[in-house]
Formats: sequence, structure tokens, C-alpha cells
Amino acid sequence: MNKDCTNSGCECTPNQSIKCTVNNCAHHCQDTQYCGLTEIQVGTHETNPTMVECTDCQSFKLK
Repeated sequence: MNKDCTNSGCECTPNQSIKCTVNNCAHHCQDTQYCGLTEIQVGTHETNPTMVECTDCQSFKLK
């Protein structure tokens, strides 16, 4: 799979270690609830994160 290839038009291999329900992400495997990346980057937009809402999938790419 081409590293720059999005899943709309490219085959997606679900990574069963990364569950995902964000259907408008280019890395989302549309027929399953998994991400097609081999790894993701998780980050935060807060100085001192204390809740799940403070974290972000920084691997997100709009399709």
C-alpha cells in the first residue's frame, strides 16, 4: 500500500489493535471499525490532560 494512499480508492487492511469509529478519516477501514495504519500518534491539546476528551488522534487525516 502506498504510504500516501487514502482508503477511498485503496485497499484498507484493518489493524485489529486500533479500533476506530471515525468514518471520515482517510485511514478508517470503511467495512470494519478499525484503522488501516500500523501505528497512530496520540497527543493532547491541554497542558495538563485529566479527561479522555483532552486527548487527540494526531494521525487523523480527512478523506
